[in-house]
Amino acid sequence: MRLSVEENPQLDDIEVGISCPRIDRRVQAIVAAVNALDRKLLGEADDGSTLIVPAGAVLYIETVDGRTFLYTQDAVLESHLRLYELEELLEGTEFVRISKSALANFDAVRGLRPHGNGRLQLLLANGERLVASRQYAPAIKTKIGL
Repeated sequence: MRLSVEENPQLDDIEVGISCPRIDRRVQAIVAAVNALDRKLLGEADDGSTLIVPAGAVLYIETVDGRTFLYTQDAVLESHLRLYELEELLEGTEFVRISKSALANFDAVRGLRPHGNGRLQLLLANGERLVASRQYAPAIKTKIGL
């Protein structure tokens, strides 16, 4: 893979172009990473303050008892958006639906293993483990090329 950067003062914004012989998983990962760069999520901390979090810093998102939480390496923040709204907002990034109540950032997934009944266990960068339901397991396997 070659990378080139060209500075052009006449441009109003950053322009990213990808030239490739075919679109494969590497190209899709590059596109997802670029898409995630400008995405920011709002989360409310325990003290009531609202924090702006880059989407890439979120390990996973989960809905518990009708409340939606953003989990980062060192914080748990509550989002006022519903899970499906966050899923739409994060479309085109590395976030993947893993169950009815959770999305996982595949950039934070360090390992997978079978978990019985067609489910998968995801090992995250922070050591946490999430279970992907069997309904979403095939899409996850496809994403990683299995």
